Amino acid sequence: MSKATNTKRITLMDLKGRKGQDPIVCLTAYTTSISRLLDDQVDLMLVGDSLGMVLYGMDSTLGVTVDMMIAHGQGVMRGSDRACIIVDMPFGSYEESPQMAFRNCSRVMAETRCSGVKLEGGAEMAETISFLVKRGIPVVAHIGLTPQSVHVLGGFKSQGKTDEAAEQIVADAKAVAAAGASLVVVEGVMEPLAVRITNEIDVPTIGIGASAQCDGQILVTEDILGLFAEFKPKFVKRYAQMDEMITEAVGAYKTEVLNRAFPAPEHCFGYKGPLGHNNPPKEQK
Repeated sequence: MSKATNTKRITLMDLKGRKGQDPIVCLTAYTTSISRLLDDQVDLMLVGDSLGMVLYGMDSTLGVTVDMMIAHGQGVMRGSDRACIIVDMPFGSYEESPQMAFRNCSRVMAETRCSGVKLEGGAEMAETISFLVKRGIPVVAHIGLTPQSVHVLGGFKSQGKTDEAAEQIVADAKAVAAAGASLVVVEGVMEPLAVRITNEIDVPTIGIGASAQCDGQILVTEDILGLFAEFKPKFVKRYAQMDEMITEAVGAYKTEVLNRAFPAPEHCFGYKGPLGHNNPPKEQK
């Protein structure tokens, strides 16, 4: 169950109105427990398709399904009553046509009750974004390094290094903003390019591997906590090293179990002494 408060949930329209104001704080969330911990601290939680790699051990996000996103979106919503909750649309669920996108996005919205959805892609997705927004589905766009296109991009590489590439990313940003996107995630681009995009579009930019001058920032929660060690992008900062803490805790538990130090008497019900019997054993005759 979510926390019992009368807190008003932050909407994408609220965040859109914060363009140029205090930075928007965003993190990923995939579970109810993490959602509860983040809800009072962040403005937006993204149920990212990165869960495929972080939670399921996939080598990319391409194997994630709509059903998976709905299940995790529902879990995150149960732990939150304040933050704006956005759910990623997985690969193959929206690219074919605006109509296909609407069917899948409307299902995600209806079954999770999230605040909106996120789509990867630039100018080529403008028609779809416009189609969705006109039909009541708020959209967050995602440009630059788009993980679902990692094979086309040649891997997880920074984008916008040439003048031509930079101009295309700027055009993408302007196209998705004009189509009605409420926010634009700008990932893995050259820092000056992220600043330029932030200055040239009228909706907030959310940076990840971009620039401190973006209107907000997002990272994967497990990355900043040191829980996902398989891959550490340049733009990730560790704010804790919980993998080491977990290893130490599990090691201490293992030792106590092997030594029969756990469970101790205070962890047991009806403890009657070392033999564990209500009455001492009778003498053998």
